[in-house]
Amino acid sequence: MTHTTLWLSQIQFFSSLGFMLLFLTIELGLAWVLLYFKLRWRGPNHAAWIAAYRFWVRVFALAFILSFASCLPVLIQFGSLWPALMEKIGDVAGPLLAAGVLSTFIFKSCFLGAMLFGQRYLSDKAHTLVVFMVAVGVAVSAFWLLALLSWTHTPTGAQFIDGQYQVQDWWAILFNPALPWYAALFVLVAVLTTSFLMIGLIVAQSLRRPVDESERLVFKSAVWLAAICVVLQGMAVVGSGHMTAHHQPARAAATAAYWHSGQPADLVLFAWPDARKSANLHAWRLPKMGDFWLGRDQAGALRGLDQFSGMSPPVTATFWSFRLALVVGMLMMAAAWLTVWRARRVEYDPGALSRWGRHVLKAMTFSGWVLLLAGMAHILLGALPYAVNGTVTMTEVLGSASVQTLVGGYVAYLVLYLLLFVSFFQLLRHIARYGVVPVARRRGRA
Repeated sequence: MTHTTLWLSQIQFFSSLGFMLLFLTIELGLAWVLLYFKLRWRGPNHAAWIAAYRFWVRVFALAFILSFASCLPVLIQFGSLWPALMEKIGDVAGPLLAAGVLSTFIFKSCFLGAMLFGQRYLSDKAHTLVVFMVAVGVAVSAFWLLALLSWTHTPTGAQFIDGQYQVQDWWAILFNPALPWYAALFVLVAVLTTSFLMIGLIVAQSLRRPVDESERLVFKSAVWLAAICVVLQGMAVVGSGHMTAHHQPARAAATAAYWHSGQPADLVLFAWPDARKSANLHAWRLPKMGDFWLGRDQAGALRGLDQFSGMSPPVTATFWSFRLALVVGMLMMAAAWLTVWRARRVEYDPGALSRWGRHVLKAMTFSGWVLLLAGMAHILLGALPYAVNGTVTMTEVLGSASVQTLVGGYVAYLVLYLLLFVSFFQLLRHIARYGVVPVARRRGRA
């Protein structure tokens, strides 16, 4: 019964967290893209950049509303599903969560309203400053979440005394070894998600009608942004893998499906890990090329899953979630760079691309979400069975809710999330088809 309760609690919490992150990525990515649009107002194609800003600020507002609303279930479940967790990490998690909530409310109350509704009453410079502050506010709000998540994986700056973490150094907590890599991965996947969303919507419009100058400029910006960020994402994955090998050797071994310590490590491309046999079935591998991704003991020997018996993460889920993210990332890289190569020859007019190519890009509109969810599953599942790496397990902090309560609550959340998804897609479809209402002019400003 405890195993079922734990499994259901993890599914419910991870689902709510994933739903929140889906829209937080669009919010974060679009916040900085909108600032770029604003800065381009003063150059050529003034009217086109204004139109681009006015269209995509609506999408930003939708993403903000959904991410802000979905953070509430995450906070509720954080306390209800894992009630003992705050007793153990409250000194660390409490201030970080409070800072995240406070940052969100401050940026929402001070700047978001002026950004969305004050354009007619502010000068261009003042409104651009407001857009910048909103982008900073979204980034700061995400920082506290990333700081807490990364700290649970590399818990530095605090000591575990008498069953509780006590803060020793806030600087070490905030800037723990995992934070730079998790922050890079999250920011880059946010930009990639936003870029492919813009590309997908514009090519979808080009299948119905000729695109205007504003859409062409957005398409050009998005394809270059995607092409550059997908390469940076690959570099961040390499750095994160090296960090994981040092600080989370169990996750590293599960990702590589490396079972027996000390043996030569092959780079397993694809396989079916079999935990009962401690072997990889039907494996495609590159011999003796997997050392970089694995942790080592004090003697320098590679650490396999046999050293973490009973305390290793779910190998199959950890193994395949990483490869799913890798495959999606490679497809996004191929699509981005192939689009750059083809679009340059036609002056970045999406309507001049082949029809089948546009259908492929349209199908990849939300590929960033798939990359995000696969990466999140790898990071979270790879940390199991620990809530805090090496000390606090998920079983220790599990609540006392019954299976029936967990199932009923999960179904209710799924219905709510489905309704929100449908509403988001309907509103997105509406503004993509009918555009936006122009902002009235006042004192000579748009």
